[in-house]
Amino acid sequence: MSEAGQYHKKYPIIQSSVMKELSHGICVSNLAYHTGKKLGFAEMQCHELAIAGFLHDIGKLELTKYVNGKKEETLIVEEMKYVRRHSSLGANYLEQVGYPKTIVDMVRYHHENCDGSGYPNNLTQEEIPFGARIIRVCDVFAALTTDRPYRRAFDADTAIELMIDESRYYDIQVFLAFLRVIHEDGLDQMINHFEVEESLSRLIWMDEELAAYRNLQEG
Repeated sequence: MSEAGQYHKKYPIIQSSVMKELSHGICVSNLAYHTGKKLGFAEMQCHELAIAGFLHDIGKLELTKYVNGKKEETLIVEEMKYVRRHSSLGANYLEQVGYPKTIVDMVRYHHENCDGSGYPNNLTQEEIPFGARIIRVCDVFAALTTDRPYRRAFDADTAIELMIDESRYYDIQVFLAFLRVIHEDGLDQMINHFEVEESLSRLIWMDEELAAYRNLQEG
């Protein structure tokens, strides 16, 4: 077995969980960035959306060992409650390392639903930060169009139909802007290989810009 093969055998989590989360994060980041553009957000706000989209599930890294190898549908109630802590864990970490409150709040509340059925705080409508409402829509679509242990990925049209059936969860203004992104800008542009590379470069640049901005504010 090659050295790389031995490494992957010893550390399968690098291949399975982390790489899947990175791919999912990039997809959500792209969708959130372009949705922000459709809504007329300023460039810095779109940058923050992109970073929050990429980092929204960072709290899951702390939970990976606990649920590694389990299908979501097999998790018992106590385990589901534990997994639902990921948004708060991620937000707390980002807050500790100095990310802006806008990004921290998007990560913390990206599982809140406009009808009050989400978590961690059962917020409704305007109680949910606007950016978090954008991440919510993009996250759901990215999840539906990705293979899961318990189901195959839905095609884009089916995913949209499922989301329309559950539109009570979403901010309608955000959802309509998101639909324009999908139909006008094209889904392929968001997730093709070239765009992934471009997204990683953009995210690194954005993070550096935000760090420089924070230093100016603190200075």
